[in-house]
Amino acid sequence: MIPFSILDLCPIVRGASPADAFRNSLQLAQLGEKLGFNRFWLAEHHNMPGIASAATSVVIAHVAAGTSHIRIGAGGIMLPNHAPLAIAEQFGTLESLHPGRIDLGLGRAPGSDISTARALRRGMGLNGDDFPDQVAELRHYFDEVKPGQNIRAVPGAGLNIPLWILGSSLFGAQFAAANGLPFAFAAHFAPTFLIQALDTYRRNFMPSAQLDKPYAMLTVNVLVADTDEEARYWFSSQQQAFTNLHRGTPGQLPPPIDDIESYWTPSEKLGVERMLACSYIGSADRVATGLENLINDLQPDELMITGHIHDQSVRLRSYEAVMEIHRTLSDLMK
Repeated sequence: MIPFSILDLCPIVRGASPADAFRNSLQLAQLGEKLGFNRFWLAEHHNMPGIASAATSVVIAHVAAGTSHIRIGAGGIMLPNHAPLAIAEQFGTLESLHPGRIDLGLGRAPGSDISTARALRRGMGLNGDDFPDQVAELRHYFDEVKPGQNIRAVPGAGLNIPLWILGSSLFGAQFAAANGLPFAFAAHFAPTFLIQALDTYRRNFMPSAQLDKPYAMLTVNVLVADTDEEARYWFSSQQQAFTNLHRGTPGQLPPPIDDIESYWTPSEKLGVERMLACSYIGSADRVATGLENLINDLQPDELMITGHIHDQSVRLRSYEAVMEIHRTLSDLMK
């Protein structure tokens, strides 16, 4: 059975604070470690009132310090927002503090709107065309220092920090394949090119010093509750949040509502349901069937679970149920 992992955005629920979100994320990571999840990733977003993980490497340090063995990483760092040397130093520091536990997933999207991207990048190009050069520069800083090398990452140089390429289109799949890197596809919000991207990555993969064969991880939304109706009720928070994004009014994660149909228009519903098409919502039996079919059909090497759930206790119980499903599927696939 493939490993299951967690992607967390440090959601800020309505009426709460970023400090509350950080406490909740650490609690989730500690539970994930206890349950046997493989890794716990945090994602970089900026100027988003409902997401607290903007300073991603700082939050990774917080979560890593509160856990002992689960892998902690970025899913991901939006590299065009940063100088590669600064990221090498940050993740070199994390790896030095928590050896053998740090992952560095890289994306080329801004993780924000255009105005915020300009504020972050201070006049740098906004289209991500320099992403391949930035990745090459970052990898250089993680190499052993060469004679005559004037600029080095301290810490960072010579450390074995696994790099991942994140993607929601064919670019990431092609780039990960050409550079022999593991590939994580964001099916949780952009599933359109999922099958094509996996095929592109696997067919074109070139072995590297880091990886000798393709390794593809899929991120999907999962919410497990006692009944299908209860799960759909809690999922309405995420549906509202994505509707608000469509409206250009992002905010803190709203509480669930009984009738989502009264919240969105038909066109908004169509757009949100397209984005959230890779969502497995319902009772344990329903979700187990969905995940089993997904794994059998697409053969991912790892599955990463995410979801925006307003109530922390419901959130934790959902992840507990996910690992019960993992154990069930493991027994079936022996």
